[in-house]
Amino acid sequence: MRRIVVCLALFSYIGIVSAQEETEMPDLTNGNIDEQFQYLLKESGNYNARGIRYEVVKINDLTKFNTNLKDTINSSKKTIVELRNTIAENTDEIAALKSQLGETTENLTKVTEDKDSVSFFGSSVSKKAYKGIVWGIIVVLLFLLAVFIYKFRNSNQLTQHAKSALASLEEEFEQHRRRALEREQKISRKLQDEINKSRGK
Repeated sequence: MRRIVVCLALFSYIGIVSAQEETEMPDLTNGNIDEQFQYLLKESGNYNARGIRYEVVKINDLTKFNTNLKDTINSSKKTIVELRNTIAENTDEIAALKSQLGETTENLTKVTEDKDSVSFFGSSVSKKAYKGIVWGIIVVLLFLLAVFIYKFRNSNQLTQHAKSALASLEEEFEQHRRRALEREQKISRKLQDEINKSRGK
């Protein structure tokens, strides 16, 4: 019984090792082209003739390898085409993104300019220039106000002086009129006295 169990265990171990070797060893149905080529070299026979070494490969294995090679080449070509298409799509997408980035940058620049500018008499002026213009207008208005106040004060002084001179002139005229009236009255009285004297004689 023990021998049977030992034999079964031994056969199971050998089967597992063989299965691992079969799965691990590449052949013409798995592995890449290089591994398949190495398999052909390993499985091929060789002989020497006239000092030259020849490798003998089974025609079926060679045909299978040729088919696998063509499939690999076709698959590689297909992959290259797909990659080229992907590259073209990515290039178009990058170009579109660059265009969008350019538009976004332009819009951002415009928004920044609009933010930093003010509409002044229908034209766009930067805020700094606008502030300069406003302050310039304020300075000019203050200057004109100062000139107006200065001229008003001078005019007021001249007016007061003219009023004072006019009042003095009116007072002198009134005094002159009184004196003239008094003289006229004196002359009238003298004339009347002379008339009265003439009549009395």
